[in-house]
Amino acid sequence: MSGPASAPEMDVRNPAVAGTFYPSGAAELSAAVDASYTHRLGPGALPSVGGTFKGLKACVCPHAGYAYSGPVAAHSYLDVSRMARPALVVILGPNHYGLGAGVASYGQGVWETPLGRVEVDAAATAELEGLSGVVEVDREAHRREHSIEVQLPFLQRLYGRFTLLPVSLALQDKSTARSLGKALAEMLRPAADGETDAVLVASSDLTHYEPASRARDKDLALLRHVEALDVDSFYSTLGRMEITACGYGAIASVMEACRLMGMRGRVNAYHNSGEVTGDYEAVVGYPSVSFA
Repeated sequence: MSGPASAPEMDVRNPAVAGTFYPSGAAELSAAVDASYTHRLGPGALPSVGGTFKGLKACVCPHAGYAYSGPVAAHSYLDVSRMARPALVVILGPNHYGLGAGVASYGQGVWETPLGRVEVDAAATAELEGLSGVVEVDREAHRREHSIEVQLPFLQRLYGRFTLLPVSLALQDKSTARSLGKALAEMLRPAADGETDAVLVASSDLTHYEPASRARDKDLALLRHVEALDVDSFYSTLGRMEITACGYGAIASVMEACRLMGMRGRVNAYHNSGEVTGDYEAVVGYPSVSFA
């Protein structure tokens, strides 16, 4: 006679860049996150714990190693910290490796960082898949990708526990961004009889490996469209100026969602890697934008 069936093993997405993009020890990682806020390029203040805002917070954050882009990300997360613990965090990021589906969610399981595990929200995943028509579950698209992973320790330091909906974008064209943004707006828009408590993050760096002055001119031109939530002009400028933003589809999807929900954009900070390394000949641009 066979014994009782064992419960299925939980799928765990192990960190891909712990020890490289950020520290692999919990204490060191917590210190690195906190130091991003007080860094000379950061907002200059630590976030308060236990915010009171209820509703939706949305932002754009960079995703390089913390030594380079952490202080810029901290500008976005200082604004996010004003929110009470959200029911859901949605993070959109580019698929740098091109593995898996064009627009990939994770389905079920947990994501692990040195600060603990974050549960993937299977119900929210199914809802977004149904609303968008472009999202499909594909865990392999996420296994090596860092753009979503590096946002988690900042959120874990703010909230401890929350549920996650990660979406990796290999397809970043305007049509896909509009479809995904529309679906996100439908899913996250507060109901008439209640509120949606969620955080929506677009993970992206901007111009890659150009002189700092040229990168700044390009990136600030693009960020003007992000503030205005003008997706058409965003894509036009992206192509015309040949801006090498890696997560432009993530940014555009969040722009479209925020536009449909009547929100407005605000650039909090813009810096580049040369301000850390001293090499201004080939920099990467880092943006922080908030939407409210």
